[in-house]
Amino acid sequence: MDDALDVDTLLAQAGFDPDQSILTRRQAEVLALRERGVRQTVIADRLGTSRANVSSIEASARSNVEKARETVAFAEALTAPVQVDVTAGTDLYDVPKLVYDACDEAGVKVNHTAPDLMKLVSDAAGDAVQGREVRESILVGVTSDGAVRVRRSG
Repeated sequence: MDDALDVDTLLAQAGFDPDQSILTRRQAEVLALRERGVRQTVIADRLGTSRANVSSIEASARSNVEKARETVAFAEALTAPVQVDVTAGTDLYDVPKLVYDACDEAGVKVNHTAPDLMKLVSDAAGDAVQGREVRESILVGVTSDGAVRVRRSG
């Protein structure tokens, strides 16, 4: 199997559709190979370009993927049937009750224990939560299937 066919196969297996993706084909090729542990110098040789160019393509691709994730999280937060505004100064230990109460009111089931929910919120909020303190207001959304989404709200 030649190198081009191998990349084509990787993209096809992953379901890459250039008409529906925010990634260029070249970005998708580089990500597919990098995710399989192929070094940038090897990719550069395969694609007939420099390692620095491959590095730039990879950085752009990863940035685009992160922007896409952020866009999906934003859209999910907008449409989530449960939205809990957690104001700055709130104790992280109070967040599960706020979320559970809002979910009960909306008839939505959350599939997380209180400790799991606190960790999820803390991890997703980044530096908006430090220790037990919510330092910046956040929005905790819960989708109709119980998925929890956390966004900075201010």
